[in-house]
Amino acid sequence: MTQKPLAQRPIPAVFMRGGTSKGVFFRSDSLPPPGVERDRILLRVLGSPDPYGKQIDGMGGASSSTSKVIIVGPPSRAGVDIDYCFGQVSVDAPLIDWSGNCGNLTAAVAPFAMHTGLLPIPSKDGIAHIRMWQSGIRKQIDVHVPITDGQVQELGDFELDGVTFPAAEIVIDFLDPGGSGDAPLLPTGNVRDILEIPGLGSFEVSLVNAGNPAVIIEARSIGLSGNELQQDINSNIELLARCEAIRAHGAVAMKLAETVEDATRSRPATPKLALVAPPTAYAASSGKVISPDMVDLNVRMLSMGVLHHALPGTGAITIGVAGALSGTLVHRIAQASHSQSGALRVGHPSGMLTVSAQVEKSGDQWNVLKASVSRSARRLMTGEVFN
Repeated sequence: MTQKPLAQRPIPAVFMRGGTSKGVFFRSDSLPPPGVERDRILLRVLGSPDPYGKQIDGMGGASSSTSKVIIVGPPSRAGVDIDYCFGQVSVDAPLIDWSGNCGNLTAAVAPFAMHTGLLPIPSKDGIAHIRMWQSGIRKQIDVHVPITDGQVQELGDFELDGVTFPAAEIVIDFLDPGGSGDAPLLPTGNVRDILEIPGLGSFEVSLVNAGNPAVIIEARSIGLSGNELQQDINSNIELLARCEAIRAHGAVAMKLAETVEDATRSRPATPKLALVAPPTAYAASSGKVISPDMVDLNVRMLSMGVLHHALPGTGAITIGVAGALSGTLVHRIAQASHSQSGALRVGHPSGMLTVSAQVEKSGDQWNVLKASVSRSARRLMTGEVFN
């Protein structure tokens, strides 16, 4: 006897690009509360877990940049306009990592809230200042969204390396981003540490937690130059395994996981692994030539076990903050070319970006006042998804 198929459930959603990422956005009242059932629905919507690694039967794009969900709801506290959380959906495992944030998709949160009625759209042209609470990392993030003719302005002439078409600029201010989630700004209390990894050796690292936690190492320490593109790294299984071992040991040192096995199994999205190097010339994935005088350092960042095609937004924040902290590997590499404006020019596989950070030191304690980066966002599709 053939079992009668169960009816699919339609769920209101918007498919949006934010920065160099794409994701499916939901209002919180369209989903069950946090827990197993909500994760089950979202995994099915994205098409995970997929042993083929393609997410053909879902909305995911089979990469760390395109297998993401954002849930937006009313504010849970005074002083903010909306709440949101971010889920990094594994492509091949039944796992959603809610521990971090996506700085790229952060640019699309306020526009989504306006498009779906969670926030009113200002009637006057100008820049709307929206205050958001990211519940996963328990931090406030402010965005500045352009408004024209009573609508969110999505089109414009702001160009973002890693995104094909120009759009309207959205400035993101990460307020007090140091010490997000469960760890302080410098989880070990040091600007540099040595990780001892059995079978691999010793690695000098900077363990920094701002925006998202990151394990920062020099590219040369694993035999790279820092100007590699995705195809140079993602096809090297042995290299990726070494990178994951370094990341997982860093997670334990940061007290974000109890064991390296736990870090790999249950916390694949954070911390990120950043490979930093002095400025060297390279042709970005678009063919754009990045010369040494255009950037202060090169950065290659791994996300969900592979090299990111550009630079995660929160990764840019982490690098910007690390560059402002005297003694970190980022500061050491960039200080010779770093401008006095507080802006750090970062070369990545798709081109370059600029990030700024304001820090202060009181005694032995570093405090991060704000870190800022520009992104853009737009709707790709609006309607319903099915689980």
